[in-house]
Amino acid sequence: MVKSGTGGVLRVALGDLRRLLVGPDYPPAPARWWRRAQAYLAPLLLLALLGLTAAGIQYLRDHRTELPAAAVFLLGAGSTLPAALAPFRPLAAWRIAYPLLYLGTIDAQRYEAWPWNPVQICGFLFVLILLATRASLGVAAWAGMLSVLPAYLFVQDEANAHGVTVLVLVILIIGDQVRRRRQSQRALIEEAERSELEQARRAVLEERTRIARELHDVVAHHMSMIAVQAETAPYRLTGLAEPARNEFAAIAGSAREALADMRRLLGVLRSESATPETAPQPGLAELPELVESARRAGMAVTFTAVGPPAGAEPPEAVALAAYRIIQEALANAARHAPGAAVAVSLAAGATALAIEVRNGPVPAPPDRPAEPTQVGGAAPDPSAGRGEGGAGPGHGLTGMRERARLLGGTLTAGPTDQGYAVTAHLPYRTENGV
Repeated sequence: MVKSGTGGVLRVALGDLRRLLVGPDYPPAPARWWRRAQAYLAPLLLLALLGLTAAGIQYLRDHRTELPAAAVFLLGAGSTLPAALAPFRPLAAWRIAYPLLYLGTIDAQRYEAWPWNPVQICGFLFVLILLATRASLGVAAWAGMLSVLPAYLFVQDEANAHGVTVLVLVILIIGDQVRRRRQSQRALIEEAERSELEQARRAVLEERTRIARELHDVVAHHMSMIAVQAETAPYRLTGLAEPARNEFAAIAGSAREALADMRRLLGVLRSESATPETAPQPGLAELPELVESARRAGMAVTFTAVGPPAGAEPPEAVALAAYRIIQEALANAARHAPGAAVAVSLAAGATALAIEVRNGPVPAPPDRPAEPTQVGGAAPDPSAGRGEGGAGPGHGLTGMRERARLLGGTLTAGPTDQGYAVTAHLPYRTENGV
């Protein structure tokens, strides 16, 4: 157990050393105040950097008289270049600054207490501070230990070397505290964001529950009454013919199906994590059944379909959209043009699906003369009779257009010479190839 623990610590330590020397750098994380003030502070800091570079070059000229001018310039620039890089790439800055600690001692004079120029010392300490605030404790500790080594190698006074060790230790401690504080603040911010998301989710759930309650108290109640009245009509009304009994039975069945759909919808609205539906969605194969149910409801519907060529079956999304569009168009025709003849045609081509639902004029009752043909069998205003509800415009046409538009297709609906028509063009692929 001890060997395993020691080996684990050694692997972690070697991993931190590898990260320091050749590992990926830490991404820049500018503070908020810097993002606000960088437009004003950046030019001043650039001037200060150039001034410090010039000061370092001048110091080397005065104290390293044997060095070539090119070496003086490179060492002077190397004194400040890592400091400029450290806020953005602290590991890269340390990797540049650390070898310069050894190169900076070239031609150092014996009377100098420190074999480096003051600008280089300040620049390296700045790099070390930023690295300590960004790197993990293990990486920062390796950087501190390696940074102390040149002091014991090149500083003549051992007390100064000890002082450097204490200074580096203080820098590492302060940097670690700053890093931990940043992590704590980041965790608090993330927790606050999660709390806000949870509150928003709760608000959505409460609104869904309210909608479900309204649907249950209003719509479901009326649908239940319709089903009960239709089922009991044959027993309450005497002398009903067999077609009338069948009509009441069809009304009751449709109401029960609507109630079942309503219960599923209420379950989804009330559930915080609803189980996904596994039943297949209707498609082109279910269209004959849809038309037959409309006929049983008393509509005069004709249905013609042209199948797709071999190997060009419409995608499921297109088939579902076609089913829903025809379903809504038939419901609108039954609602706004009762008794009118309805013709449904579908043509599946190699690349697109064409739909047309056309109804004729509303037949006049036999006990009164025919009235002028109204658009779609509804009000004279064509825009007022093709919605979901029976009182004013609804969302039926809007929903059909949205289904067509999501597939990259088009849908048009409007009056004709003898009634109303809904036509749709649904491509199998959108313009971007999806």
